[in-house]
Amino acid sequence: MSQTTKKALAASLKKMLAHKTLEKVTVKDIVEDCEVNRQTFYYHFQDIYALVEWIFMNEAAKALDGKKTYATWQQGFYQIFEYMLENKAFIENTFHSSNRRYLERFLYDTTFNLLLGVVGEQAADMKVTDENKKFIAHFYKFAFVGIVEDWIRNGMKVDPQHIIDHIDVLIKGDFKKALEKYEH
Repeated sequence: MSQTTKKALAASLKKMLAHKTLEKVTVKDIVEDCEVNRQTFYYHFQDIYALVEWIFMNEAAKALDGKKTYATWQQGFYQIFEYMLENKAFIENTFHSSNRRYLERFLYDTTFNLLLGVVGEQAADMKVTDENKKFIAHFYKFAFVGIVEDWIRNGMKVDPQHIIDHIDVLIKGDFKKALEKYEH
């Protein structure tokens, strides 16, 4: 029942974000829409921002679905774009809110995990410390997320596959080259 309630609260918030900004949605709006009391909301979430974070961690993170290898990173990244397009109002209203850090954290964490899987796979036969692998993933994470944020800022109009194809051209072989520089 708990997951069902959380999903209903999440669906309500996403529905409201199609019509108003995150700052204008209240707990009262959500509970009235779900026909539950305020106590039910607060039993599950501390505030609306905790609900936003839950949505990203439980819905959006599934977008990767194991696509964390060198051969599949493009699919994983594409699935992140697809999730954002399917939830465009939610993403844009979160991005343009004063609490966009929840979206940013989701993007950084999800992208880092995707890239760390790719870097780890590329380093399989190499002697590179975990610290250096993480540094490489962090470095690329900032470029990837910057591109995604720019895409959101500009209305999510460019075809995600076009963006991914450009990234692929730029980084083809770069993970291996970076790892070779750290190999000891």
